[in-house]
Amino acid sequence: MLEGKIGQFLRERKLILSTSESCTGGLVSSRLIDVAGSSDYITLNFVTYANEAKERILGVSHETLIKHGAVSEECIIEMAFGTLKAAQADVALCTSGVAGPGASENKPAGTLWIAVAIGENVYTRKVVLSSDIPRIEMKKLFADEALEFLWECLTN
Repeated sequence: MLEGKIGQFLRERKLILSTSESCTGGLVSSRLIDVAGSSDYITLNFVTYANEAKERILGVSHETLIKHGAVSEECIIEMAFGTLKAAQADVALCTSGVAGPGASENKPAGTLWIAVAIGENVYTRKVVLSSDIPRIEMKKLFADEALEFLWECLTN
C-alpha cells in the first residue's frame, strides 16, 4: 500500500507532512491517516475548497486567483508554500482541480494540478483525465495521482 510506504519514509526521516486539498476534499488526507501511527508524521491538514480559504488560510494571493484561477500552477505553488508555513511542516502535498461534471474556470473536468513542496523546493504536475469519469471516481483517481506524485518526489 502506497500510503504505508509514504508513512514509513516520513517516519524514518522524522519529517512532518501536511496536505491542502481542494478538488479531492480531504480524500488524500483520509487515505494517509488510515495508516496506523500516522500521527507520527501528520499533524495538520487542510481542505481549502473555496478561494477565500486558499487566501485566508494558505496565503494564496487574490491576484493569483483572479489572473490564473484556483486550478493553475501558480495557485498550487502558492498553496504548497502556504501549507508548509501554516502547518510548520517539512513536506506539503496539495491538490486543486475540476472533478466535474462540467468545466470550471474554463478548465475541463478531469484537470488536476498537484504540488509537493519539500523545504524550499516545489514540484508540480498537471494531470488531465477524461471528462467522462463520474465525480466520485474522479476524486479517487485524483487522490491516486497525488499520492503517486508525492512518492515520486520523496524518493527521487
